[in-house]
Amino acid sequence: MKAAVIVFPGSNCDRDCKVAIERSTGASVDMVWHRDTALPAGLDLIVLPGGFSYGDYLRCGAMAALSPVMAEVKAAADRGVATVGICNGFQILCEMGLLPGALLRNEKLKYVCKTVALDVVNSQTRFTAGYSDRREVTMTVGNGEGNFFAEDATLDRLEGEGQVVFRYRENPNGSARDIAGIVNANGNVLGLMPHPDRAFEPELGSADGAILFQSALASA
Repeated sequence: MKAAVIVFPGSNCDRDCKVAIERSTGASVDMVWHRDTALPAGLDLIVLPGGFSYGDYLRCGAMAALSPVMAEVKAAADRGVATVGICNGFQILCEMGLLPGALLRNEKLKYVCKTVALDVVNSQTRFTAGYSDRREVTMTVGNGEGNFFAEDATLDRLEGEGQVVFRYRENPNGSARDIAGIVNANGNVLGLMPHPDRAFEPELGSADGAILFQSALASA
């Protein structure tokens, strides 16, 4: 199994993601610089990590979405390669149009860093199949702009078509309908604000994030 983590100037969870994937799945992980114009061959998983790409200037994820390698990331996602955007990565996926909606400033205009309990809303996706009948999982959030927003019609569609994957049990940032993570219509692109890369071993307080990476690669 092969995975790639895209590294932007300002990424600060890129190595976390690499270690989490390696220890959780045994996959080999390539770190790909944002200015590269090609991805490694034969990838089974692409991860856009958390952090502050381009210092969050202009708008979180807006500049990173235009980095040279992102054309290849989009092409891979369009071919069906499993693609995960975590925190800032979720913002980038929305800026690219690979996922609907936008991430706004947190409701109370403060950075939030804490452990959160999540409901697994849909365990039938390629990213959540490993949770099986588990209803609740634990990860952490660390963001200032994690407030997911979309128009009501879009939210209704996401809900109705099973694209809402994770929901906060206690909403930390004001996200519409407590949404913490969504997938695209084809089910191969996941965006979530909580960090599975900070919850992949019991020593970190939770190993629930490991299951997400294992699920993503189990179908490869």
